[in-house]
Amino acid sequence: MSLPRIGVVIVTMGTRPQELDALLESVARQSVRAARVVVVGNGTPLTGVPGWVTRVPLEENLGCPGGRNVGLRLLLEPGDVDVVVELDDDGLLIADDVFARVQRLYAADPALGIVSFRVADEQGRTLRRHVPRLRAGDPLRRGPVTAFLGGGHALSAPMLRQIGDWPGHFFFEHEETDLAWRALDAGWDIWYEPDLVLQHPRTPPDRHAVHYRLTARNRVWLARRRLPAVLMPAYLGVWIAITLARTHSAAALRAWTAGFWEGIRTPCGPRQPMQWRTVWRMTRLGRPPVI
Repeated sequence: MSLPRIGVVIVTMGTRPQELDALLESVARQSVRAARVVVVGNGTPLTGVPGWVTRVPLEENLGCPGGRNVGLRLLLEPGDVDVVVELDDDGLLIADDVFARVQRLYAADPALGIVSFRVADEQGRTLRRHVPRLRAGDPLRRGPVTAFLGGGHALSAPMLRQIGDWPGHFFFEHEETDLAWRALDAGWDIWYEPDLVLQHPRTPPDRHAVHYRLTARNRVWLARRRLPAVLMPAYLGVWIAITLARTHSAAALRAWTAGFWEGIRTPCGPRQPMQWRTVWRMTRLGRPPVI
């Protein structure tokens, strides 16, 4: 049985050089060597990055999905790799066998499209929002899921060639859901593997100034792009109710509302709603596409 070749993509804005150095050291320590490691600088010159890394400094910040797409194209177009591991620049691989485990998972299942790592803080704790299922009480329960974590994951190269890459115009927020829904709709599997740990500092999701606006805009775009028309009101209605219940800042609600209307008024990209069999598949997996 041949083992898949691993490629790595890391996107950075150059604001966490020490964390990036530590992450690259943890990549270099892996028992299975990556065929190629690409670091994309989103609006940064990438000074101090080691020479064994393929460096791609961009003059403009393309956002997280846009930067990842630059790295993916460098790996996929020449056909250098079979699986791409994408990691947040402030994450850390605390075990040396992560790539070896990823290899074995993909070698054993040709239908495996996405593997979601477990994100844990320095004390080994995993937040509820970092478990890619609704019933998140046990973060150590592995299995098939309908979503994955952007901070640490692996993507099948054949899957990406079939379904396409990240929705770059999302810039930040919900790009993982768009990719996950496309993968499921094309028949690929998504697996949550808690033994693959990315250590990541505990940070609030609203630490970015544009969080509320882009969350709302991209959620509307997601519904317009991927949901059957009959499910769109239910999906957006559920998230309006959740947002109103969770958000207690008037400024945050104003930003969210502005983003919601922006999502309705502006182009969202090509519409390709998922098939009803995908809706049923997601429902059987415990997360119908209305939440």
